[in-house]
Amino acid sequence: MWLTVERGLAANSLAAYRRDLRRYAAFLRRRGVTDPTRVGEPVVRAYVTELTDARDDEGRRRYAPSSIARAVVAVRSFHRFCVEEGEGDSDPSEEVAAPRVPQGIPKALTEGEVAALLDAVPGDHPLALRDRAILETLYATGARISELVGLDRGDLDLTDGMVRVLGKGSKERIVPIGRRASDALETYLEYGRPHLVGMRPRRDSVDAVVLNARGGRLTRQGCWKIVRAAGARVGLTDRLSPHVLRHSCATHMLEHGADIRVVQELLGHASLSTTQVYTKVSPERLRAVYDHAHPRARL
Repeated sequence: MWLTVERGLAANSLAAYRRDLRRYAAFLRRRGVTDPTRVGEPVVRAYVTELTDARDDEGRRRYAPSSIARAVVAVRSFHRFCVEEGEGDSDPSEEVAAPRVPQGIPKALTEGEVAALLDAVPGDHPLALRDRAILETLYATGARISELVGLDRGDLDLTDGMVRVLGKGSKERIVPIGRRASDALETYLEYGRPHLVGMRPRRDSVDAVVLNARGGRLTRQGCWKIVRAAGARVGLTDRLSPHVLRHSCATHMLEHGADIRVVQELLGHASLSTTQVYTKVSPERLRAVYDHAHPRARL
């Protein structure tokens, strides 16, 4: 409840915290610790070491640095909660550092590959109209898949080309949507969605924009399968990830001169440093801008 009310975490984040804290609780039980006030900094450090040293049957790391870093955050949140609730005088995890997570470069598609992907859904039957609307909207808005499937019809203002998105931590943002994506959504809402709703709309999906074949709200997993299927038709299966169109949207906007703070607002990033990773995708673009702008670049 504290994570939901005080921290405003989304359902997926709550599930991850729950798994991490169950693992931590099991570690404490193995060490005979049942009282949070008896946990000291050495115990927390030992937990991080155990996660770092864990290996599977083939000798590979069981937990990635990002997973360990998230586990440390969960432990810190737990002990911070204990202190705030009077169940301890200090946070034993305060000085424990998480492992450094390598900053990966998003695997954006080229503009030609995106065009092929967006054209990969043939036909005019309801599911085809829906799938085209999904692909166009993901690329046009940079929305996460979870944000797209959470859209209700009241979140769309296609006349003015704007969409209200509920992001991580229940943070709302308004993002523009391009003409092609807007047209695809309008066509789906007029000719595709009514067929998916059927004669008896389901109560849990009466306002949902994106529906499954049974008339219910499409899940994240279902949406991801649609993206993967479209990618498979144009040979992009190995290049796709759940965020591929989001990455591509940000990368292409920056390459065409968009201000990085505008892209930050579009994607709903809390920190500019999160958005800056997209500037590393195209060294060719960086070099071209440098050659054009620096007074001594082309003597």
